[in-house]
Amino acid sequence: MALPRFNTQAIALLSFVFALLLISIFVIVGKKRSKSRGNALLLVGPPDAGKTAILSALVYGVALPTHTSLQSNSAAVELSSPKKTIRVVDIPGHPRIRDQFREHLDDAKVIAFVVDASTVSRNGAVVAEHLHNILHTLTSLPPSQTLPSLVVLAHKHDLLNTGSLATTSASSLALNRVKTVLERELEKRRASQSGGVGVEGLGAEGEKSEMGGLDCTGPAGGAFRFEDWEGGDISFVGTSVEAAKVSEDPEKSDDDGLAALRDWLNETM
Repeated sequence: MALPRFNTQAIALLSFVFALLLISIFVIVGKKRSKSRGNALLLVGPPDAGKTAILSALVYGVALPTHTSLQSNSAAVELSSPKKTIRVVDIPGHPRIRDQFREHLDDAKVIAFVVDASTVSRNGAVVAEHLHNILHTLTSLPPSQTLPSLVVLAHKHDLLNTGSLATTSASSLALNRVKTVLERELEKRRASQSGGVGVEGLGAEGEKSEMGGLDCTGPAGGAFRFEDWEGGDISFVGTSVEAAKVSEDPEKSDDDGLAALRDWLNETM
């Protein structure tokens, strides 16, 4: 019995359908991997910003004595609502090794940029340079890769000279100060680049950087604003820790200075 013959059009149609099926499978698998990948919180920021203190407070309920880290530290932290365990990674802030955060990007659900609110007015340019490096890295990722959420922590608001202001007022003051200083310094960097002048990087002495990542969706000619950043939403949360205060149950503590961060993580992670 003779085998059925397929004409050229039928073969081409079958090939096209088969190719579409393969593409659909790859897209579906890629989306599932993108949604399920990553449960890590990366703590990044300049040296002495308080990253290690935040890590220890999240894990133990108390800020243990710390020193400047020269290598990454990580620990498991339980969130309460919903109940889940995340990995928190403390990335050193030294200019020579701070890019270690890139090694953890595939597993990162959230990147928390920690800023010392009590000193940012004096070293705003240095802090902004570090944040610029983070923004540049995120906007340089492939379009197919889901970006981790980015939050700026206005840390050490308890050290601000606020007189008799309540803790909530101190936190608001810290948030406004950090946001204002960083927007001003990032706009300076963007203006320097648009004028053809490379901005100095801290990765190597004397190095000139042509980093991008500061484009905004706002009006043409407008200043840099976090709410207009083209890379997505950037959240701001006020935090503080006290080395002498021990919480019996870190998850239920409302006055340890990290309650707002825990609430944000419960919603985001």
